[in-house]
Amino acid sequence: MPRLAGDAVALDRNSSNPSSSDRGADRAAGRAASDAGSAKRGSAGRGLPGRGLSGRGGAAEPCRHIVLDELSAGVVELLDPDTAAYVNASGLAKASPMGMGLYRIEPVGSVGSVRTPSVQLEVRPKGRLGLSRLLFLLGYAGDQGFRDDSVSAVEHADLWSALAESLAQLADRALSRGVLQGYLMVEESLRTVKGRIRMSDQISRRPGMLVPLEVSYDEFTEDIAENRILRAALERMSQVPRVRPEVLSRLRQLKGKLDAVTRLQSGAPLPQWRPSRMNTRYHAALRLAELILRNASAEAGDGKQQSASFVVDMAKVFEDFVGTALREAMAAYPGEMRLRYNALLNEAVRDSDRIVVQPGAVHLLGGRPVMVYDAKYKGAADAGASLSGDHYRMLAYCTSLRVPTAWIIYPGAGEIKLRRILNTDIDIVEFPLDLSLPPSEILASVADLAQQSWGEVLRQASIDRSAS
Repeated sequence: MPRLAGDAVALDRNSSNPSSSDRGADRAAGRAASDAGSAKRGSAGRGLPGRGLSGRGGAAEPCRHIVLDELSAGVVELLDPDTAAYVNASGLAKASPMGMGLYRIEPVGSVGSVRTPSVQLEVRPKGRLGLSRLLFLLGYAGDQGFRDDSVSAVEHADLWSALAESLAQLADRALSRGVLQGYLMVEESLRTVKGRIRMSDQISRRPGMLVPLEVSYDEFTEDIAENRILRAALERMSQVPRVRPEVLSRLRQLKGKLDAVTRLQSGAPLPQWRPSRMNTRYHAALRLAELILRNASAEAGDGKQQSASFVVDMAKVFEDFVGTALREAMAAYPGEMRLRYNALLNEAVRDSDRIVVQPGAVHLLGGRPVMVYDAKYKGAADAGASLSGDHYRMLAYCTSLRVPTAWIIYPGAGEIKLRRILNTDIDIVEFPLDLSLPPSEILASVADLAQQSWGEVLRQASIDRSAS
């Protein structure tokens, strides 16, 4: 059954968090006055504002947990300026000052979590999707060839605990039989021949000289891409503030096993690795590690506020997932599918006058478009203007490509709807994709979409033959 590393990690909680509802400014202001008073009384024994730490020998202050739905209108909360600035810089939400230390926190279209020593802000996907589904969608779009790992992890009410414990569990499993070794291509200047001589480098760098020799050889070592990625992810999660001490200890112990491995530079691209029989035990850990490194950032302090963020654009995640999964499902049928297909909408003599449209996916048969698809994550949130706009766009796609049927895929449960456009032969089909289902059932729904759309191609071909 197709699965992704991290698939069984769960984050869903049915219980509501008091900070997740929209509070009125007057209620928050009353609390702010009380908090301000207590802050003033305890300021002498505390560190810098916003650090969330008590004075010397004191215990850490509790971290407030603020949970928002991505469609929420926002909440009013008391924040320190450093935390508000970090929230704004993260791209997860917008924190607008209201006076007296109060900020209105509003989602801006991304989901994920920001954590500082004093506040953890989470913006969760609509439909209360948990971390497991988010990781599944992210990972599937990243590498659809990786399906065969299932992961059991401890369930947690917040994203960071789930990520940290899941990574610790998977890394422990990967390293349980020792650190993986492999061959690494090494290029060196030596006084003796080892491996092969790089003649072009030898001539260009040392013309007329016999030694040292520019050589390259394969070395069997622990310093390979798999271990570099795993070490980098363990380091990043170790920098997240307020990770439970026992989990932090496990992360550091596991990183200690990889101390001989080269440390990845911040901002550097991740090294490439290929799944093989030799690194099978690393697969699940590496997939989660790559997701963490691509979507999470952490600052360990050093004079700055200790903070971390895990932020993803859910609309892009959904559209990438649908495109990848649909292309894979349509591979069972004749023709080929192209993602983000460019089509010309109008006749134009000059390039500057051309109007180009780009549907999410187009299936071609004999080089001719026969079906067009578009995934719209936000369209289902607004059944009015947004949905109408999506239909106008699909109508333009069909007209440009001379395709009789278009499919809009949006997240949610419900029935398939067919809308026949007046005065045309064009049908627009709304296809819901329930992301709360298990991954295997989500993929089964995409396969059903592929089957139904191919059936429509055959039906239209039959009509065309009859007409001719």
